[in-house]
Amino acid sequence: MLLDTCALLWLAEGGGRLRRAIMRDIQEAPQLCVSSISGLEIALKSAHGKVHLPAGVDVWFQSIIDNHSITTLDADLAVCIKAGQLPSIHFDPCDRLIIATALVHDLPVVTSDGRFAEYGVETLF
Repeated sequence: MLLDTCALLWLAEGGGRLRRAIMRDIQEAPQLCVSSISGLEIALKSAHGKVHLPAGVDVWFQSIIDNHSITTLDADLAVCIKAGQLPSIHFDPCDRLIIATALVHDLPVVTSDGRFAEYGVETLF
């Protein structure tokens, strides 16, 4: 299971907008993952005052990964090429990389973004 950036932020807040059933799925998932690109997104959101973290981005991110046993999946060459080959449905490069990560690793994505499903990605919300 792959968390998009908003889902990661909601999980860190104790659930946020995530439904109870999704929270249960997250807790029971054999592997919970996040794309490394979420680090960039959160750092940018923090720098622009769109998200306020109780610690620096690096410390905050590592504590969330450790606390929830999250595996970070890198945006490697296969993911980057896949992201570039995706149809022009979604134009946000970070979301395209998260979608490509899900496709390359065959993972469902916890996201509230309905456009993810248009790429054939299983979405949970």
